[in-house]
Amino acid sequence: METSKILIGYAIYLPIVILLTYYVSKTLFRNSKVFMLDIFKGREEIANATNKLFETGFYLLNLGFALRILEMSVYKNTYQSLIEELSYKIGGFSIYLGIMLFLNLYFFFRGKRKASQNQVEQQIVITE
Repeated sequence: METSKILIGYAIYLPIVILLTYYVSKTLFRNSKVFMLDIFKGREEIANATNKLFETGFYLLNLGFALRILEMSVYKNTYQSLIEELSYKIGGFSIYLGIMLFLNLYFFFRGKRKASQNQVEQQIVITE
């Protein structure tokens, strides 16, 4: 594949994966503050700090993966093969982002459940 088509592929791929990562991250971590406040029993400072650390890790993992799979390996020198390669890479990255989203949600729900269990255990100890 000639260099100009490879550069076009990169110019299309990189903004899309960056915007997808940004959108998913902002949506996830804007809405996860409720879980963090519940997990940390309303202690807003630690909940926000933990949420920000999760967000930073989310960016690093996802952008790192997007850059790791950046290489274009199109064997035919056509725009059709470029579009097919881009759809494969962007589609695969979207699936990966979805898995990461649900994995984070799993951890938030698990933390919320654990915090609720600890609160019930503390109430039992107090009433005894």
